[in-house]
Amino acid sequence: MTTPSIGTVFTPAHDPTRLPAAARAAESAGLDEFWLWEDCFSHGGLTTAAVALASTSCIRVGLGLMPAPLRNVALTAMEVASLHRLFPGRFLPGVGHGVQRWMEQVGSRAASPMTLLDEYHSALRALLAGEEVTVDGRFVRLDAVRLQYPVPGAPLMVGGEGPKTLRFAASHADGTLLSAALTDDRLRAACAEVRGAASTDDHPIVAPRLVAVGPGAADRLRAEASRWGFESADEIAVAGDAGEVAAEFARLGEMGITSVLAHPTDDEPDLEGWTAVIGEAAAQLR
Repeated sequence: MTTPSIGTVFTPAHDPTRLPAAARAAESAGLDEFWLWEDCFSHGGLTTAAVALASTSCIRVGLGLMPAPLRNVALTAMEVASLHRLFPGRFLPGVGHGVQRWMEQVGSRAASPMTLLDEYHSALRALLAGEEVTVDGRFVRLDAVRLQYPVPGAPLMVGGEGPKTLRFAASHADGTLLSAALTDDRLRAACAEVRGAASTDDHPIVAPRLVAVGPGAADRLRAEASRWGFESADEIAVAGDAGEVAAEFARLGEMGITSVLAHPTDDEPDLEGWTAVIGEAAAQLR
């Protein structure tokens, strides 16, 4: 059995002014990770990651994920390297395709998302390592670009859910970030794809799980599942007290998930109180 790391997600449903308090609550609750989503057109992922890191002292802050079509790779390298240097060992950035209809809205949709991701990831990793990068790819073009302040060995994750993307993440990235609201069958299939392509047995797999606690938890999850397009929340969420949440986290660890991210409902009425319960659940696993 894998005992997973436990984190929370500060979702775009919550106003960014609440971010510093939410990050501090996650750290105070003894959680391992605090994650942010970069959804269009909501929080800026690197901006909020910087705020979360500056508001805390030891918790790891993840960013899932930066859409490759949306960001010039040289600018991404500059920003990511800066955060790695300012907060060594605490930043977990991820890149991926982005939501295609959003990429279409901003005029950045790639004709071949996998080709773009391959070119982008390769260039970004080389830049972070301090290499001078010249590339004339289908989507990524750089001419003798080198970072002044690189961070060799800095972790870089890839997120997604399709088999090709999962296999790419497993074989190229330092961890795989799975999509939210995956059923058990899809989680098992995703883990199998990753394990089959990963070069090491300990390749990190990060997966969110919808969690609601307290009065009205089941009703909130049903409403959230409906917003996600599910008739039932049974296979994508857990409601209950700290013990029930801990049992669900342990079950996901048995599937092969190495980091479980508790994902609140959009209408969670007490984010800090919810975080405290997640912390209690995490403590029961240790």
